Amino acid sequence: MYAIVEILGQQFKVEAGKRLFVHRMNEAERGSSVEFERVLLLDNDGAVKVGVPTVQGAKVVAEVLSHVRGDKVLVFHKKRRKGHRKLNGHRQDFTELLIKEIVAKPFKILVKCHKRKA
Repeated sequence: MYAIVEILGQQFKVEAGKRLFVHRMNEAERGSSVEFERVLLLDNDGAVKVGVPTVQGAKVVAEVLSHVRGDKVLVFHKKRRKGHRKLNGHRQDFTELLIKEIVAKPFKILVKCHKRKA
């Protein structure tokens, strides 16, 4: 079972037991549990439920493992023949999450068959 969930404005594919790096969540303490209720899609062994815009009654429960910083990214600007060069570095702050479970109500897939008129 996996789900597509929106966390801090970004969409992630999550599965139970997987680790996930998202932008830093300042309000979440290390070791605490967080819930995300903006589940956009659920897949349970081929049975897919797409939310309009979200799946009702579904949520993702995760545990905050740590707050870390990403690798340094160097941004270099140069304008040729002008002698202009600028180097800037940046490190993004991330929160590491462990996905505990995906909670969803059982759902059925409705398939409508249309008979062709002869």
